[in-house]
Amino acid sequence: MSTPTVSQRWLRGFCIFAVILAAGVITLGAWTRLSDAGLGCPDWPGCYGHLDVRKAIDHVNTTNQTEPGSLREAHKTVPEMVHRYFASTLGLVIIIIAALSFVNRKREKQPLKLPLFLVALVIFQGILGMWTVTMGLQPTIVMLHLLGGFTTFTLLVLLTARVFRWPSFLNDCDVRMLKPIASLALLAVILQIALGGWTASNYAAVACTELPVCEEGWQERLDFDEAFIFWGHEHDKEDYEYGVLDNDARTTIHVMHRFGALVVTILLLALVAKILIRARSTFFRNFAFVLLGLLALQLALGISNVVFAVPLDVAVAHNFVAVILLATLVLFIRAINVKCGILSPRQQGDPS
Repeated sequence: MSTPTVSQRWLRGFCIFAVILAAGVITLGAWTRLSDAGLGCPDWPGCYGHLDVRKAIDHVNTTNQTEPGSLREAHKTVPEMVHRYFASTLGLVIIIIAALSFVNRKREKQPLKLPLFLVALVIFQGILGMWTVTMGLQPTIVMLHLLGGFTTFTLLVLLTARVFRWPSFLNDCDVRMLKPIASLALLAVILQIALGGWTASNYAAVACTELPVCEEGWQERLDFDEAFIFWGHEHDKEDYEYGVLDNDARTTIHVMHRFGALVVTILLLALVAKILIRARSTFFRNFAFVLLGLLALQLALGISNVVFAVPLDVAVAHNFVAVILLATLVLFIRAINVKCGILSPRQQGDPS
């Protein structure tokens, strides 16, 4: 393997920074959404015409003193604008990554299409962020914005793995046979994340307050026609804050999210079991335990959301663990796609 050039080392450093920054953007986005601060700044890209959040706070306080209640609480401008600052910085970093990738395009195995796609994706994310505000938290836009953020993070993780040439060894041949079930589990996780975003954007997280499914009689309250209207909601509110669906529709969304969690759990447990049966290397056995640990943590956070009525920190953690689980599955599929060969004793976990 050739020694990395200076520009390649810079590229690797920016990729790591971008992954950390994207994690921060996702966390701040979840905090903004779940603390009902999504319309803390009703305009875009500034906040009441100000790019400096301190000036926006002064503007809101002054206006509310002269015209009480005319604007939302001043403290809600902070998470919204801080989220925008982080997201803008991430966009700049991704552009730098694309530029460095272009400089290194003639180097062996240097990805170029993925960085360029990330530039397009982050631009589209910016547009979705604008629409989220200007369209008053329209649920479909909010859900797409969440999915776009998760996709950005996951692709940055994948890009980082590629620029570091990870994994650098030959894999278990038998583990490669798990690609179909791993892909099915990945699809289930993506759909479950979308359901989670739909649950949050329609304020359906507290529609069911009992376990394991919902309150007694939930079967009679299901309303799929209203629950999954993605455009053209009929309502008489100025925006979609706090939701516009009736309780039956919200119950339906929540119940489907819980059944989705059951499907994801079954598929991931099956994948973990098959990895442990087939894997000969410590590397893949450890991968199985990581997946199992993330699944257990996510289930615990989901149950805690129900038991403790969706506390903000638990809800944000539930959102973040979901994207970590998604990225981990993508990395697993990448690892099993590496050309297989004969494992050394060390790769097989043999101390000798």
